[in-house]
Amino acid sequence: MARNETRLNVYFVTGEESGDTLGSDLIQSFRKLGVYVTPMGLGGERMQAEGLKSLFEISRLSVMGISGVVSKLPSLLSLIRKTANDILAKNPDVLVLIDSPEFSYRVAKRVRKKNPNIKIVKYVAPSVWAWRPGRAAKISGYVDHILAILPFEPAILKELGGPNATYVGHPLAILADQVPKRLKRKAGSPVNLVVLPGSRPSETKRLLPFMRETLVVLNERGNEFAVILPTVSRLEGGVREHVKSWPYPVQVVVGDEARKDAFSNADLALAASGTVTLELALYRIPMVSVYKLDVMAMRIRHLLTGWTASLPNLIADYPVVPERLNEYAHPLYVARMLERLCIDGPERQQQLEGFDLVAKRIKCKEAPGITAAKSILEVAEIS
Repeated sequence: MARNETRLNVYFVTGEESGDTLGSDLIQSFRKLGVYVTPMGLGGERMQAEGLKSLFEISRLSVMGISGVVSKLPSLLSLIRKTANDILAKNPDVLVLIDSPEFSYRVAKRVRKKNPNIKIVKYVAPSVWAWRPGRAAKISGYVDHILAILPFEPAILKELGGPNATYVGHPLAILADQVPKRLKRKAGSPVNLVVLPGSRPSETKRLLPFMRETLVVLNERGNEFAVILPTVSRLEGGVREHVKSWPYPVQVVVGDEARKDAFSNADLALAASGTVTLELALYRIPMVSVYKLDVMAMRIRHLLTGWTASLPNLIADYPVVPERLNEYAHPLYVARMLERLCIDGPERQQQLEGFDLVAKRIKCKEAPGITAAKSILEVAEIS
């Protein structure tokens, strides 16, 4: 069959906003290659705009942390059975798992056991470099191929006995060419500080009070800040209520364009560990990264094997971004770290140089979605 006549039935398992973005980009990329995709499964607003009718609202899978999984276990088990049965009934050419591993891997196991002929691809590698490296070998039993978005992941997966993997590039890599060089901040003007407490309710609940305490310290030490806090619509109400007690007026914004504007004008950032730290690095915004695990995760943190939780550090392979986790995240300490980054001194310059290295290493020859789509066609043996 010629490429311009190729049809592909793809079942997606997506449970988060970032995965919804990846999924919609992947559907669009297939179309650019002349592949007519019938999207099925689970997806959010972006994927639904591309023709997918979600089996149920993916907000039901919005679970962060071990304690969150335990509390929602009965509901998750029911949804796992429902999703696996739907996949088996529709018998797609390929099953693409994007995020929500506590959910998606259990679905994949059921599907593989009942119908081993369905090809299964994981888009975004599990963070076996951070904790539980034994997962790599285990998922080889029910995942045929992994699409990695970080350049060092395929080699690590191979070393650990995981599935074959292809580095397709990070969706944010395009920023490396789009973001202009950042100008020096005007002396004497307030520092434009962007605050990013995460996109999940459990994250923001743990981090917003800490971030407030940090800003209280900065205010007491005489620092002038113009604070902007990008968030998502489902969290907007709670965030607005919380920041009423902050020592600086906070501009809360929602939406992709408002977020881009905030990043384009920011001098400094205080951010939760995660993908956003890479986005900030590509925007060349000096930052301090912080995080606090939930109660149950704290009990098993001895299983963590990674040396950093910051993506810029992992990609550069040295500590570009200062980070403070759990009990080491102290407002008095983090406030002083932020103060050092306000001035055009060595700490700020070293971060900017590190960001240049990150941008260089993450660049790829073609758009990540295109490479990912090509890899899926190979796994599905579609030509």
